[in-house]
Amino acid sequence: MFTNPSKILFLSTLMIGTFISISSTSWLGVWMGLEINLLSFIPLMSNSKNILSTEASLKYFLVQAIASSLLLFSLIMMFLMSNMAFMLNHEVFLLLISSTLLLKMGAAPFHFWFPGTMEGLNWWNNLILMTWQKIAPLMLLSYMIKMNLFFSTIIVLSILIGSLGGLNQTSLRKLMAYSSINHLGWMIAAMISGENLWVLYFLTYSFLSAAIIFIFNNFQIFHINQNFILMNNDPQVKFCMFSLLLSLGGLPPFLGFLPKWLVIQAMTEMNSLLIITLMVITTLLTLFYYLRITFSAFLFSYTEIKWNYNYYYSNQFYTLMITFTTISLLGLTMSSLIFNMM
Repeated sequence: MFTNPSKILFLSTLMIGTFISISSTSWLGVWMGLEINLLSFIPLMSNSKNILSTEASLKYFLVQAIASSLLLFSLIMMFLMSNMAFMLNHEVFLLLISSTLLLKMGAAPFHFWFPGTMEGLNWWNNLILMTWQKIAPLMLLSYMIKMNLFFSTIIVLSILIGSLGGLNQTSLRKLMAYSSINHLGWMIAAMISGENLWVLYFLTYSFLSAAIIFIFNNFQIFHINQNFILMNNDPQVKFCMFSLLLSLGGLPPFLGFLPKWLVIQAMTEMNSLLIITLMVITTLLTLFYYLRITFSAFLFSYTEIKWNYNYYYSNQFYTLMITFTTISLLGLTMSSLIFNMM
């Protein structure tokens, strides 16, 4: 990606679009930033040699264009009818704008386009779609969010669809997509619970996703069964990859549990006991499908084709992988120690 000057240009405008959206003082500026961001991501997605990526970029463009036009429509209606202060008290406009932002980031029940789009892209584009492309909608949603029936429904649907949708998947890209929908539910809950709690959750999620995708991309793994026959000669790579997966699932000794712990605590203090109970139960379901991959890959003895031994790990790859895993393994312990020392 970084050897192509046009890709660097589009990556820069992609980032600029997000910054325009989150730093804008008017809703029209927000819409403009989102449009710049969308039109920069399409050329990064499309690949003339891969028909699936062309389909994915078209699907992404259509959904995002619908979301943008709905956003613009609701903004124009808002400006025609009233001033800004009235809008913030008006539930209909809040609902409309929130829905378009949720459609843009792929939260349930507006998630229909997300797994299909993920399936057609390479791993680095998937990483951008799962992390960077969610920054602007999440930030804008945090400006107007409040605990009501609509957002409670969104949280519950996101965690349910994210956990149940991943159970019958064999494609790792779709599995990561459903995992992302599940984490979105947690992020929206974190947004309601605390001002900056969702930022910590998002940063932890982005770090763990980047670490996992870094390994998947290096070995070009796209399906569950590819994990079984790969890396049998190097158990360290296997150990690193699966401990990162369990960390993403939120298993307690790992770093991924830290933001979930904080969200559980904050929501318990708010007396949202029913929602938090549902969230914890569905997290166990997501852990189940991560554990299923891990158990199968660790415990089954697979015959390995001889050319699989010729994989070359550069020292840089190995160092980065060990660093990511160490942070994931010790992050929660270190955070607890620092907190107790302060």
